[in-house]
Amino acid sequence: MTSDSVITVPAFASARSGVRHFFGTRRHAARLAYEVGAPAPAQELEGAARSSWMLSVKQVHGTDALVVDRALTSSDRFSGGWDALVTDQRGIMVAVRTADCVPVLMHDPKRKIVAAVHAGWRGAVAGIVEKTISVMESRFGTVPEHVQVSIGPSAGVCCYEVDQTVLDKLPEACADSHRVVRGQRGGKAHLDLKLLIREQARSAGVRPDSITTVNLCTICHEDLFFSYRREGKVIGTMVSAIGLAPL
Repeated sequence: MTSDSVITVPAFASARSGVRHFFGTRRHAARLAYEVGAPAPAQELEGAARSSWMLSVKQVHGTDALVVDRALTSSDRFSGGWDALVTDQRGIMVAVRTADCVPVLMHDPKRKIVAAVHAGWRGAVAGIVEKTISVMESRFGTVPEHVQVSIGPSAGVCCYEVDQTVLDKLPEACADSHRVVRGQRGGKAHLDLKLLIREQARSAGVRPDSITTVNLCTICHEDLFFSYRREGKVIGTMVSAIGLAPL
């Protein structure tokens, strides 16, 4: 489902899910202004997410996850770098910022845990999706087959060309790595980063029918998304977030 500024998915969108979420667009990004590493006040969020804090942290293209297992205050700051955020706290929206990388939102409806993941090719190859699910399992008792995963807008296989450096690393990340590349020639190929993440989620134990994908390419759709590849520099980022609704 697409509004004038955000995209939502049916798996998380029902009132009964107890989850608030969105994949942001460049229009939505203009409405948000908050300090990295600090919770954002409720009035800066979309209407569906009011009465929540939104937490974003410095992203470093790694695989570490920040676990938030207590209530936040306006004085909280999180120094350091993480590319995944996990919480069991109601009223906290965990957020990631992207401009071609993949925003991945996760929800365990049984244990009531949510996670937001920033997955570029480095994070994906290093297993950030599996590692985040493992954190949910070890810290909160999540059973992977109960997890719902939604893969958001990112650079699509239509446009995302990578070189041999990336291609050489893919077998470490995916048993059937040939399935996630197209048109390999002369040390270059197009990478289907969304499919790679889907396959990794399945390998981690997530059921195939619990994985949804927003099949929009950030490079193709200049009207909707910022794109580092298209623009040659970061002129803006989209914000995507998920959280348990306040009681």
